[in-house]
Amino acid sequence: MVSVFSASFSSPIPPRQKSRHALPGKNTYRGSRNVRTVSGTAEVCDIARAAGEAILEIYGRADHGTTLKDDQSPLTLADRAAHDCIVQRLSALDAGIPILSEESESVPFEERRVWKRFWLVDPLDGTKEFIKRNGEFTVNIALIEEGRPVLGVVYAPALGQLYWARAGGAAYRTVEGSRQEQIRVSDYRDSGLKVVASRSHAGELMPRFLEAVGNPECVSSGSSLKFCLVADGTANLYPRFGPTMEWDIAAAHAIVEEAGGTVTDTEEQALAFNKPDLHNPHFVVSGAPPFPWRPVLERLTQTV
Repeated sequence: MVSVFSASFSSPIPPRQKSRHALPGKNTYRGSRNVRTVSGTAEVCDIARAAGEAILEIYGRADHGTTLKDDQSPLTLADRAAHDCIVQRLSALDAGIPILSEESESVPFEERRVWKRFWLVDPLDGTKEFIKRNGEFTVNIALIEEGRPVLGVVYAPALGQLYWARAGGAAYRTVEGSRQEQIRVSDYRDSGLKVVASRSHAGELMPRFLEAVGNPECVSSGSSLKFCLVADGTANLYPRFGPTMEWDIAAAHAIVEEAGGTVTDTEEQALAFNKPDLHNPHFVVSGAPPFPWRPVLERLTQTV
């Protein structure tokens, strides 16, 4: 299926359009609401920035209004504010594209299974990092078509870092105050293997895996920034052996692939999106060429 963004998403984003940061009212978008008539890149990146501004307003408060969800994961006022901002603005782009957000009400698979195209959103990825105030949290917005991410935007508002990509194009990064640049994954053979690991979800298998591959240099990060560190060549490998959800990874998945990397499960199969169960399997994000991680992992799991 050809994305509705394919015509307008073929080039890097134009400069930030500050006038669009207000939440949309009836006059926010003039003319047709058909998304084919607007600049897809600029609009989605601006939506991520607008959500980031909502997050930072709450980030600066002494009280984040933190509560616990049913699964005991934290929820803050910033999660909800970012969700409301993104849903309202994406709906203004094209009300015909469904939106599935981490903070949405659950949508049964019987309803989702007919979705050929939908937005998959994590309004605030890295809530634990947000609460810790280490800056390593992101806004993730992905467009899914036929079960795969075809557009991804990841924005780290506290760090001023924006990553974006679309299928068949390229991957880009910009930092506030600097020019945008195209990014590519790196080759582990050039300067040695570098592995990116989670600050909040290391797990028990990760230390054993790192020892088995020779205790390489590690880069720790939170949220979907782990994917982005592979996409921009800072690291060559990100193995994830713990639980994640589809909205955690979809946007960054698109960015890694367009930067020349791969994202597979531990059987080296492509990940699927809009599954009946939205949990992801364990997966590995690799640069190019991929580090030969599978034989190592098979030896480790056979000894468990």
